[in-house]
Amino acid sequence: MKRFFVFAVAALLLPLLFSCSGGEKMSMIRTEVPERPAGQEDMIGFAAPPLDTVRIGFIGLGMRGPGAVERMCQIDGTKIVALCDFEQDRAEAAAGILERFGRPEAALYYGSEDAWKRLCERDDIDLVYIATDWKSHAKMAIYAMEHGKHAAIEVPAAMSLDEIWSLINVSERTRRHCMQLENCVYDFFELTTLNMAQHGLFGEILHGEGAYIHNLDEFWDEYWHDWRLLYNRDHRGDVYPTHGLGPVCQAMDIHRGDKMNVLVSMDTRAVNGKEYYEKHRGEAAPDFRNGDHTMTMIRTEKGKTIMIQHDVVNPRPYNRLYQLTGTKGFANKYPVEGYMVDFSKAGDLAPDSDSAAGEGKVDIENLSAHSFVPEEVKDALMAKYRHPIQKELEQTAKKVGGHGGMDYIMDYRLIYCLRNGLPLDMDVYDLAEWCCLTELTAISIENGNAPVEVPDFTRGGWNKVQGYRHAFAGSSQTE
Repeated sequence: MKRFFVFAVAALLLPLLFSCSGGEKMSMIRTEVPERPAGQEDMIGFAAPPLDTVRIGFIGLGMRGPGAVERMCQIDGTKIVALCDFEQDRAEAAAGILERFGRPEAALYYGSEDAWKRLCERDDIDLVYIATDWKSHAKMAIYAMEHGKHAAIEVPAAMSLDEIWSLINVSERTRRHCMQLENCVYDFFELTTLNMAQHGLFGEILHGEGAYIHNLDEFWDEYWHDWRLLYNRDHRGDVYPTHGLGPVCQAMDIHRGDKMNVLVSMDTRAVNGKEYYEKHRGEAAPDFRNGDHTMTMIRTEKGKTIMIQHDVVNPRPYNRLYQLTGTKGFANKYPVEGYMVDFSKAGDLAPDSDSAAGEGKVDIENLSAHSFVPEEVKDALMAKYRHPIQKELEQTAKKVGGHGGMDYIMDYRLIYCLRNGLPLDMDVYDLAEWCCLTELTAISIENGNAPVEVPDFTRGGWNKVQGYRHAFAGSSQTE
């Protein structure tokens, strides 16, 4: 059942209205926040009992799964107990990874659409790592938690509001972690920029941008039975929002002092996506739904804004955007990494004189207000504000790999937190907030680009913790 209803239908196409005092007056599509089931508590700051060894079962060994198996083989305190895929050859290939790293044999599950359930039902697994097609993510995670396992789910972890609320409710009831495997928050630039933001280098963050712009023409064939292409055929809206949204939400302390309130989304007509589908599948697709380019604007409780884009079919360079605009500075990752910082307002946050890798004192007296800081100043900033997690793990991450090392950091941090009884870097409410765009953007587009309310998935707990600095706990490095 769709968890939304329409207020003021006749006014849906009116623009957002803002009062002189800054309070929002708008006609929007409202969303339901179901009451928390009796006896449940939120998972904000939740830490499960520590595990000496994290016993893992993997479901999905096609595109992302084998790399995760290989990374976990190189992280201390892990035991890979079971491997599951519908295809026997994929399960056996993953077993070969364990042999290559001298790991004990794992139980293999394959050949049945329900084989993954048998894996979840084992009593010797602590964590189920899910890397299957999008439609199966939520149901597998729910089943895993119902059987006493923590769940780690590839992106997007949920494709609808119903799936999101189910994941939240089961996680709260079972007291099991449900984490989305959003690797882009662990990219080196994003980590460093987050640390800069937390130290006030950009002042108050007022606006952020993110995207998933990635021409998939070379990759569509790699998706088992065309599941991703078929999903784009059948669904409208931003179906893959989390890579762009996640790092921005962290920098803006979403559900840690602020929350997303309303979004408006629009898309272009489907051209390249439709043409590729018809050529690839050899069948007409007159109702191909996903527009070639989708753009979404979001406003937060504290009057900040976010813009998210999605485009996987047009000839454009890879781009996640990742931009932060603050009252004292600006950060940008694509297409060129750079920073602008108003050191006249930054006080003692300027780089140390010896932080430019032996280059001597950095000249910050004559910086332009119309361009990025010079490369040597950027290098000094990134050296000074390198995130503690990056300091600790960078060299190993680059050696192990996985999107330049960020996949390794993601997996390492998951295991580290589970072994040490710490809250995870990303909780089930992060999952909910970053995935909800999938359905909410479709609702907005299908109702004439109407504003849509973003539910408070914490059910009132969004202001319970102030700031994201509590996350990434337990690093052996100090700031």
